[in-house]
Order: sequence, then structure tokens, then C-alpha cells
Amino acid sequence: MKGMSIKIARLAVLLACSAVALAGCGKNSDQPAASKGQVVARVGEEVVTVQDLENEFRWANVTPDKQKEPEIVKRVLGELVVRKYLFRQAMAAKLDREPGVLLDLLRSREQILEKAYLQRTAAAKAPGKLDVDRYIANNPAKFAGRKLLSVEQIAFPIGPTTQSFVEANKGAKSLDEIDEKLTAAGIPHGRQMGALNSGDLPPEFYGLIEAKKADDVFFVRAGQNGMFFKVKGEERRPLEGEPAANLARQLMRADAVKAEQGIAAYSANLEAKYEGEYAKIMQPGDGKKN
Repeated sequence: MKGMSIKIARLAVLLACSAVALAGCGKNSDQPAASKGQVVARVGEEVVTVQDLENEFRWANVTPDKQKEPEIVKRVLGELVVRKYLFRQAMAAKLDREPGVLLDLLRSREQILEKAYLQRTAAAKAPGKLDVDRYIANNPAKFAGRKLLSVEQIAFPIGPTTQSFVEANKGAKSLDEIDEKLTAAGIPHGRQMGALNSGDLPPEFYGLIEAKKADDVFFVRAGQNGMFFKVKGEERRPLEGEPAANLARQLMRADAVKAEQGIAAYSANLEAKYEGEYAKIMQPGDGKKN
């Protein structure tokens, strides 16, 4: 409880300082910003700037060529205005002073800084051209050897009741068999044609598909859904040149972030000192005494 109180007090000070700074900025620079055309909306005393809108586009993954389309601007700016309005209502209700809300704010702050640190650290180790070329050569299924697989699939939601069904039917020889069993079990499902990109599949799994037999049925998870499928055909869709290099850099950056996360987890565990019952709970698995 003492640690929690310290965290809450620390965040309360941070928020108070931020509020003072923001209030000062708003009073001193609001009119100049408006005269320069930087203000795009006002919600009571809250100001929405061009920078706010551009940041929303970034979060929504709206590409620069789409940022002037009226429908997209209307949706993104509308959502931003609603958030600003609700923020004002929450501040007026003093919700920012409630312990649970303060802890959530602190957690969000830590998560944002965690992500920023990992991305910046990974970006500092940006790969050179030789590294990119080597990555492309070592991953042919994503680039020169990329294929578009035409599949017939049966999709259904994954849950406690369907997990056992998946395990029991991984050896099925036909989609008709899967379809009948799902129907008999009362599990909602849909059957249709679809497509899979070899570049989006884990190398080991794609290797199994490449070695497939005519009657092989595969299973894959996609988010909250499961999918049994059979490959009906394939078409070569090589990715080369600058598009290949751009994708390679993107994938390598994601791998670099994961690597930094692994390093951070190792370092954090070396530095952490667990107390009380948590020292036993958090003991490494290979540290058990005989």
C-alpha cells in the first residue's frame, strides 16, 4: 500500500506540473497559433491544433495521401473532438484525482515511454544495405519466392469449447468432415474461398504447406478465430526492388524491437528483487531445489 501511495503521489505531482505548463502555454500562445491557422477546432476552452490532428492520423495509420480526404478527416477529427469534450467533463468531475484513475494514468505513461524507448533503441541499430539484402535472400517466401495461395476455408470463433474440437480434428482428411462435425457440435462457422500470402506465414508452417499432399487439411489461428483450410492453387507474386527493401526494413525493425524487449526482460529480472511470497512465486523454473 505504501508503494502504491508513493506512485499515486508522484503521478499527482507530474499531472499538476503538466496542467500548469499546459495552461500557461494555452494562455500565452493560443491567439498566435490561431492567427497562423494552427487551430482547427475549439471545444469549450480546449483547442484542437493541426499537430493534434496529425498525431491522430499517425495513431490511425492514415497515410499522407489520405489525410486530405473529407470523409477520413471528418471521422478522425470528429473522434478527436469527442475525446477532448469527454476529457473536459472528466477533469470537471475531478476524476483525475481518484486513486484508480491515477494508477491507470501512470500505467499508460509507462507503456508509452516503454514503447518509445524500445523503438528508438531499435532505430539506432538501423540495418545497412548489405543487411537488408541478406535478409531478403534468407527469406525467399516473403520476397522473390512469394506466393499467393488460393484456399478453401472453414472459419469459426475460438473458445474453451472449440479448443478441444481443434485438437481432436487436426488429423481430418477433408473439409466436408470438419463441416459436418462443427454442425453436429453446434459450433457456428462459415465456409468460403480465400487467399493466404506466403510472406505472412511463419516459415515452419509454410514449409509444411509446401510439402503438402493433395488431401492435406491445415489449421491456423487468426486472432480470435480458428481456420481449417485446404490449398486449392498457388500463384507466384514475387516482391522485388525498393518495395522488397522497404518491407525488409520494416520486418527487421520489428525483429529488432522484439530483441530489445528480450534484452530488457533479462536485465530487468537481474535487477529485480522480489519480496515476501512473491520471491518464491517469481523464482526461475530451473532454480528449484531437490
